[in-house]
Amino acid sequence: MRVEVDGRGVEVEPGATILDAATAAGSYVPTLCFDERMAPFGACRVCMVGMEGADAPVAACTTLCREDMRVTTDEATARRIAAATVELVLSELPEPPAPHTELARVADFLEIGEPRWQGERRRPSHDRRHPYLALQHELCISCGRCVRACDEIQGAFALTATGRGFGSGITAGLDSGFTNSTCVSCGACADTCPTDAITEGSLLELASAYTEEPGGGV
Repeated sequence: MRVEVDGRGVEVEPGATILDAATAAGSYVPTLCFDERMAPFGACRVCMVGMEGADAPVAACTTLCREDMRVTTDEATARRIAAATVELVLSELPEPPAPHTELARVADFLEIGEPRWQGERRRPSHDRRHPYLALQHELCISCGRCVRACDEIQGAFALTATGRGFGSGITAGLDSGFTNSTCVSCGACADTCPTDAITEGSLLELASAYTEEPGGGV
């Protein structure tokens, strides 16, 4: 079927989403909860786009294409919703996201600087009980990608989403740590995490050593 994205017509297969069409058209749509290896989730509301005939912006990752659909990826209301969502996420973090992270790239694309809302920020809380993986709870934005990667990619079901709102996060092994869970050390959770909330322990140690050296970081 034919779909128009930002004035460019593309052909997509039945069952394709607007995000698929945007990618085919060469239009970048920021996402935080999306990973092409997993089923679309539609939780973060960052991939909002304008769709002709719709009363409000729609989520590109979960909205299916239809014949002759017309989409605008930089529609003003959609972009404002996406930017406000990411700004709220950033306002809870104890520090700006590391430049290499997906969250930082999305924030840069949406031109978000220092969050306007100065509320409560998450306090550092690290779980280093796993021999290979480190969990930095304060960097978790509850996108759900690690939980879904553990379930859908590996089938280990070692991670669980907990809490609500500001107190939300993830836990492993019923909060007894990775080593007492069904984790098989595949690294899928760290690979998909957009914030470094889960990362390889060795990388975290290298980063800490770098910042502690004279002139070695922020």
